[in-house]
Amino acid sequence: MIACDFQPFTVVEDKGFREFTKLLDPSYCLPGRKTISTSLLPLMYGKLKNEVMDKVKSATAVCLTTDCWTSITTTGYMSVTCHFMEDFKMTSYVLDCFHMTERHTADNLARELTRVTDEWGVTNKIVACVSDNAANIVLAVKNLHWDHIPCFAHVINLIVRAALKTVESTVQKVKAIVEFFHRSTVASEKLKATQQQMGQEQLRLKQDVATRWNSTYYMLQRILEVKDPVISTLALVNASLQTLSLEEWDIIKETVDVVKPFEEVTTEVCHCLQGHFNGKRPSKARQQRSPSIHEPVKNLVDCLMNEMLKRFHKVETMEKLADATILDPRFKRQAFVNSKVADEAVKRVTSAAAHVSPLQREEEEDPPSATAGSSGAMFWEDFDERVQSLTLSTSTPAVSTAAMMEMRAYIAEPLLPRTSDPLTWWMRCAPVYKSLCEVMKTRLCIVATSVPSERVFSETGQILSERRNRLSPAKLRELVFLNANLP
Repeated sequence: MIACDFQPFTVVEDKGFREFTKLLDPSYCLPGRKTISTSLLPLMYGKLKNEVMDKVKSATAVCLTTDCWTSITTTGYMSVTCHFMEDFKMTSYVLDCFHMTERHTADNLARELTRVTDEWGVTNKIVACVSDNAANIVLAVKNLHWDHIPCFAHVINLIVRAALKTVESTVQKVKAIVEFFHRSTVASEKLKATQQQMGQEQLRLKQDVATRWNSTYYMLQRILEVKDPVISTLALVNASLQTLSLEEWDIIKETVDVVKPFEEVTTEVCHCLQGHFNGKRPSKARQQRSPSIHEPVKNLVDCLMNEMLKRFHKVETMEKLADATILDPRFKRQAFVNSKVADEAVKRVTSAAAHVSPLQREEEEDPPSATAGSSGAMFWEDFDERVQSLTLSTSTPAVSTAAMMEMRAYIAEPLLPRTSDPLTWWMRCAPVYKSLCEVMKTRLCIVATSVPSERVFSETGQILSERRNRLSPAKLRELVFLNANLP
């Protein structure tokens, strides 16, 4: 309850809660908050950590995400999450959320990341680390010689934020109107009454958040939905606000249409979004949409195109992402704009499959054993090692040929529907594509965004609240770990 539901330790001393538990079981004696904090919670944390550590250590390859955050008490924290394949399912755990006492320099961040990964035994299993594009964390990851993957959601946020500056004057007017209705109780109630009179659903206006571009999208979308009631209410209350002209209402509508694909883009391939605007793969909606006559919207589209070109033009050349795309049975080669890059990815994956050990492919169905009990067992050890070495060296071409045949057969398979689960397909086809399957486990474990780490802080913000602002960093660390990892 305290870890999962963000309840404070003092809940066990609240009169209402004690009476409630007494009604459930009069014989039960509630532990005190000190007992829970100093005894029960650390015991539970240690037990769960050991269980999670056993699972994480069994992973063959892991992807990390990380992020930093400052609490309401101005204390800095850093989170690290881990993602890997387990029985053909993505498994995720929070490894740590700890107090960052030193400055967030690249060296300090790298040192803390190494401490966490060494503690969890995954330092040599990391295939990629996903974070935002802050220079300090990017440099820290590169100094550790890990592959850095920029958070896709963060890049999209930067792109759209930059483009929305072209319609900033209109957006600011909308923001002022929304803030007016949120501040004025009279205007808010009048808006509800006007909506009711017009036979519309009573909808509240939405405010945007500076760090999330999609909140601006939702704000513009909502004001379009209540356009007529807003215009009528503002006229009735005589608000001293800059009203929106007919042209600005058109700009808002077209802006919503233009940026709508970005709201959905976190589940799509980024170059598909580029095709939405550059005409390589136009959608029906784009074909039917007439060109905008408003200069701000034209500038918006141009800015979106330029920002995408600047931030995504090398996305296909990121080897780990390209390999993962090839090994996704929904996309394979068809997801690439550049066929040469696709060819290179196929070669890399084939080469990696050729180097998968025979033991991994066969899973040691018939493991060789020494002649136990034989007096000559020690005598044959040197011979057996030399024969095994010779066998492995002479079988390399066959292994390469087998990997090439696997890849050709895999590429020839029909694509899965885009909404299908690729891991379910791999679980079914693993006996056929044994080597490729092992490579797949080191690529499809890579997540697209650092949202898992950011979500940790969203939950942490509920734990470290005004009611619980005296929690020590050590206690917060235990609560966050339990909250995130409890089944």
